[in-house]
Amino acid sequence: MPQPLANRLAEYAGRLRFEDLPAPVVHEAKRRFIDSFATAVGAMDADAYAIARRCALRVQSQPGAGMLGGGRSSTEWATFVNGLLIRYLDYNDTYLSLEPAHPSDNLAAVLGVGESTGANGQALITAAVLAYEIQCRLCDAASLRQHGWDHVTYGAISSAVAACKLLGLDATKTTHAIGMAGVANVALRQTRAGELSMWKGCAFANAARNGVFAALLAAEGLTGPAPIFEGELGIMKLLTGPFTVPVLGGRGTPFMISQTYIKFWPAEYHSQSAIEAALQLRPEVNDIRNVAAIDIHTFDAAVDIIGKDPEKWRPRTRETADHSLPYCAAVALADGDITRAQFDPQRFTDPALLDLVARTKVHRDPLLSKRYPQGIPSRLTVTLRNGRQLVREVEFPRGHARNPMTDAEVEKKFRTLVEPRYGKERADPVLAACWELEKANNAGELVRLFD
Repeated sequence: MPQPLANRLAEYAGRLRFEDLPAPVVHEAKRRFIDSFATAVGAMDADAYAIARRCALRVQSQPGAGMLGGGRSSTEWATFVNGLLIRYLDYNDTYLSLEPAHPSDNLAAVLGVGESTGANGQALITAAVLAYEIQCRLCDAASLRQHGWDHVTYGAISSAVAACKLLGLDATKTTHAIGMAGVANVALRQTRAGELSMWKGCAFANAARNGVFAALLAAEGLTGPAPIFEGELGIMKLLTGPFTVPVLGGRGTPFMISQTYIKFWPAEYHSQSAIEAALQLRPEVNDIRNVAAIDIHTFDAAVDIIGKDPEKWRPRTRETADHSLPYCAAVALADGDITRAQFDPQRFTDPALLDLVARTKVHRDPLLSKRYPQGIPSRLTVTLRNGRQLVREVEFPRGHARNPMTDAEVEKKFRTLVEPRYGKERADPVLAACWELEKANNAGELVRLFD
C-alpha cells in the first residue's frame, strides 16, 4: 500500500534541517517575518484585536507565550491573537494555485510555539519554511474553495506540522497531530461570502491556534484519526476528491516560500492587478467626475471571490471593502493610492465614491481565466463622459513572484506601518533582528520588541 500522505509529511518534517535551506530561501523567510510584523502592527487599532486580546489576557499558562503589543497568555491564545494581527488588514503575503492561501498566517504558530519551547532563530526559520511548504503543496494538490470549504482548513495542518517541528516530535506523534488538526478543523467558505465580518481576519488565526493545540496534545501522547487524507471518511473522500503531493522542497526541488507573493497594497490579492491598472490610469483621468463607467474584465477566481456578491458594491464593513473588486478599483482611481485610509468607514461610505462604485461592472473573461493562477490578469476600461476610453491591463502586479518587491520596498512597507506607532528608534532594532534572525537565541526576543 502507498504510504499515507500524513505519514509522509511527518517524516519530511522530521528530516528537514536548517542546513538544508539554501541562502535565498533563508533570506526569503526573513522577508516574511519583516512583512508579517509590519502587517500585525498595522492592525493594532482593530476592534477585533482588542476583543481577542482581552480574552487572551484572562488565561495564564506556563510556559505560555507573548502577544504582539504586550501581554502573555497560553501558547494557543497567543497564536490566535498574533495570527489575527498578521492577517487582519489582508496585507500579508499570498499564494495562488488550485486553492489560494496566505501562508504567513502560519508564522503566529511558529512564534508562539517557538517562544514556549525556547527555539532559536534557525529553528524558527526552518519551521516557517516547513509550514509554507506543507500549505502551498496542499494548495497545489486540490481546491477546497470549489467545494465550499475555506482555505484555512489546510492551515490547521500546516500550523500543526510547524508546531510539531518546534516541539521536537517524532514522525509518529506528528502524524497523530496531523490527524487531529485535519479531522477537527474543517472550515466553511461562508467566512468570505456576502457581507464580511470580523471573523474573516480571525479564521486562519483560529486554524493556527487549533493546529498548535493538536501538536500539544500529540506531544503528550494523544492519538489522532488516520489515515486523515485517504480514509473512507477523510479529507479526500469528503472535501476534495483524490489528489497527490508529488514532491516536497529540498534535494534539488525548490522550496515553496520563494513562489509566494508579498502584497504591495492592503487589499485582497485578486484585486491587486485591477488596483495597479487603476493607479496607472489615474493621471489620464484627471478629475474623477469625468468618469462615466468603469469596466473590469478579469478571471473567474477574482469574480467568484471578490466580484459577484451585491454587498461588494455597497460595503458596510472594512472586511467587505477590502474584499470588493469594484470598490478597490474605484477607490484607487478616485484617490490615486491604496492605503489603510481607503478602507476607513468614512471613506467606503462616501456617497460620491459609492456612486462611482455603482458605475463599475465586473466581467468574466475566459481568456484571462486561462492565465490564472500563473498570473492574475485584469483589464480596466475607463469610459469618460466625452466618450473617450482608457484601457490598461496588468497581469503581474508589484509583489507578485514574477514582479517581486525589493528588500528596500519590504523595509519601506515595514516602516510605513510600524514607525507611526513605535517610532524609528524601536523599528530599527526589529529590522536588524529579522535580517539576522538565524542568530536569535529565542523567539520571545522578537515578540518582546513590540511590547
